[in-house]
Amino acid sequence: MNAVPRVAFFSDSFHEVNGVALTSRQLEAFARRRGLPFFSAHAGSETHLQRDGTAMIYDLQRSGASLSLEADSDLSFDMLLFRYRAEVMDALREFKPDLIHVTGPGDLGLLGAWVAHELKIPLAASWHTNVHEYAGRRLEKLLAFLPEAARNAMGQAAERGALSSTAVFYKLARVLFAPNQELVDLLRNLTGSPCFLMQRGVDAQMYSPEKRPSECATQPFTIGYVGRLSVEKNVRLLVDVEKAILAAGHTDYRFLVIGPGGEDAYLREHMQRLELPGVLRGEDLARAYASMDVFANRHLRQRNSGGSGFRRASGGDQRRWPEVPGEIRRNRLCCERRRGLQQVDYSLDGGPRTSPDHAGGGSRAGLRHLLGPGV
Repeated sequence: MNAVPRVAFFSDSFHEVNGVALTSRQLEAFARRRGLPFFSAHAGSETHLQRDGTAMIYDLQRSGASLSLEADSDLSFDMLLFRYRAEVMDALREFKPDLIHVTGPGDLGLLGAWVAHELKIPLAASWHTNVHEYAGRRLEKLLAFLPEAARNAMGQAAERGALSSTAVFYKLARVLFAPNQELVDLLRNLTGSPCFLMQRGVDAQMYSPEKRPSECATQPFTIGYVGRLSVEKNVRLLVDVEKAILAAGHTDYRFLVIGPGGEDAYLREHMQRLELPGVLRGEDLARAYASMDVFANRHLRQRNSGGSGFRRASGGDQRRWPEVPGEIRRNRLCCERRRGLQQVDYSLDGGPRTSPDHAGGGSRAGLRHLLGPGV
């Protein structure tokens, strides 16, 4: 092993809008800034190998036979990516990695794991997405015509099967990483392999309350969400939240929902005060974050996998609020405290939900933290 490990990193998502892609881009940028030996392989618009100082960047073009993993999204899976295996192995022989790191059982992850086996290079794998819970949610949506009990039972069975299959992949790695302690323990139990905490951070200079637009002083109270608008994210919960706000007699509010995905049509149809600017990047995204008074992040039956809160709010995870200055603790996005707001409940939900169409008391309970006991 070299004094500075030579890492080959295979990411299933890099240019897309999601947590895996953001983490992957930040890792590559960090290696470049520090002049560390780093091999980065990911999907790109064309196949191209670039040498940049100590870094080697390998973009691999997916084929026309790629399987789309989500409507209105560029997430895809291409088993034909293995056609590049000889070229990738040649590039790795030149780079001479000490280890190969994959981000999961996607097409790039499978290619990286196969190459690691062929070249007898130690494999590390990180967990970024609760794919088993996504499988359950997708199946439940497809089976919406069934009674709720049957639908839930089949969804839970799909989750168990997907988790078992995913564990087989992660057993290939010598060492594992996960974004929170719950997932660290889960992977250790499933695989018997060592697993370590791999927390994510926030660019506090980019996502700063100082970028809050001046017009925010007069704009309605803003509830924000940033991420993919997909069924797994349970963004339909925002409809329930708005119903609770309206039922309490409040009208001076707006929802600012940023990101791509097929659920935008449902939100447009069922919400009254909604802004959907699509995908924002860079300074536009930073200003949008700073304009929010509270950030909503909620997954059905899914604990936050670690990325959402860390990457989206310059205040960091709620468990760290006592460690940061008061002006950051007061709300999710470091915006100024106004209108007598109480500290915001992280999930905007008072408890677990069994169906995205059920407008129960959970949203109302969470809003009591947001708007006071009158809700």
